Amino acid sequence: MPQLGESIAEAAVVNLLVQIGDVVDAGQDVIEVETNKATMNVASPCPGRVQEFSVSVGESYPVGAALGYLDVSREEAERLGLDAPVQALPSETHETRSGDNPHPTYAGRKPSVEPTVRGLPVPAHAARASFMSPRMKARMNELGLHSADLAGIAGSGAAGRVTIDDFEKFLAGLDKNKMNPASSMRVAVADAMRRSWTRPLATVALPVCVDAMLAHRRESDIKSGPALYALRALALALAENSAPAGRLVGKQIVHPSAIDVGFAVEADDGVLVPVLRHADRHPLKELVGRYNELVELARQRRLPPDATGGSIATVTNFGTFGLTWATPIPLPEQTLVLGMGAGRRVPSWDEEKGQFVPVMEANLTLSFDHRVLDGGAAGRLLARVSKLLSEPEAL
Repeated sequence: MPQLGESIAEAAVVNLLVQIGDVVDAGQDVIEVETNKATMNVASPCPGRVQEFSVSVGESYPVGAALGYLDVSREEAERLGLDAPVQALPSETHETRSGDNPHPTYAGRKPSVEPTVRGLPVPAHAARASFMSPRMKARMNELGLHSADLAGIAGSGAAGRVTIDDFEKFLAGLDKNKMNPASSMRVAVADAMRRSWTRPLATVALPVCVDAMLAHRRESDIKSGPALYALRALALALAENSAPAGRLVGKQIVHPSAIDVGFAVEADDGVLVPVLRHADRHPLKELVGRYNELVELARQRRLPPDATGGSIATVTNFGTFGLTWATPIPLPEQTLVLGMGAGRRVPSWDEEKGQFVPVMEANLTLSFDHRVLDGGAAGRLLARVSKLLSEPEAL
């Protein structure tokens, strides 16, 4: 199993693309795997004949696990440094064939690798329950659980402390309930939101008239979705002042080096966030093609590595679900998330006409890390985004 990304610790095998006995070329895709971010293919490192697969479809395997074996020439093996025997612990291997040259292979059990996203500024295991004993922590680490998973357990110890007995009784009682394994996507989203919640978060909102935006969209040859209008407006606002998208590290506000803005796309059992790089440098009409391409790739869970991670803010259009108000949570490495609600026809007072007139209005929300921004700064940023949306021809 290759390293399929900086934050990837394991991947699940979803399809075998060749059969045992097939002759494959160097670089030919042989196995399809799924990480918590995307579906990718594993390619053959050299020409050869497929001798065996040591994995099962539907199971997850850590980086470095043997996925199968190729019968290759000695020259190819020596050239790639693949002629050294594979070593593994006896408890993790078994003999897959008889004869003079047995291969130690992965035993088929699910590895105890945490499918968490690493390398982000908020620690994955931030202290949440100081009342846990070392024995309790060890037991939870053994099971891959977090302190947030204790929320449903009533503690019988001093001051409501959850004892190891409470914990074991809770685990035993789970067997009486209907359960199904969480997907890798669901686990990744849960981990990201758990780390995001270690910060003080707040939300401000502003109702915005979107008639000008909708009229501009109708008149444009290349149609942009409302979320892309909001993304472009946010990118321009942050290009004018990048401090609101900065991250607090110690006593310093670290400004972003580029205005790379992500947008939320619903996928099976989770959400993916493709990224538009340098969104402040490209006009709206130039972003439409790339935006639509990334939406489709995200729904297929086939986002390329250069289109994920590293964004400074996210835009989410929760209005597509008929919602008018929501409080989205910023990703752990971000300070901001801009949300757009569903448009509604409402009365608005017209000074010139001296009467109420109908307008299409939508709520914009800005959720933010309160350590970096206060309500005033967040409000000014939201007002600037609103102003830019009212002048869509400038986007």
